[in-house]
Amino acid sequence: NDTGAGKHWSDNEVRALINIWSDEKIQQMLEGATRNKEIFEEIARRLMKRGIDRDWKQCRTKYKNLKYEYRALQKENEHLGNPRRKMRFYDEVDCILRRQPLGPSSWGCESSSLRSGTKNFSDEIK
Repeated sequence: NDTGAGKHWSDNEVRALINIWSDEKIQQMLEGATRNKEIFEEIARRLMKRGIDRDWKQCRTKYKNLKYEYRALQKENEHLGNPRRKMRFYDEVDCILRRQPLGPSSWGCESSSLRSGTKNFSDEIK
């Protein structure tokens, strides 16, 4: 596949995507947008500035997959009532989708690592 569409996303690439997705402007643009190609082109441009070569379709697919996995996990844990099983990057996606208040100087979630990208997730359960 020479388009790279099936190319696996590294943790650093996913972190960069989540970091861009967490941007208030991007969230506002995505909210209620049905035709969102331009938004994902912007995300792809921002990734390129960080040295990550992904096209807008790859960004949209990864975004949708993260949201789907998060929502499926939420539903499963609600239904089973057990301690929540984790997905990789759960806390970051949870923070974005619950729309915690974001201030210019402080990240409204437990971890400020979303902005800095310094947290090590290698020990997290997949």
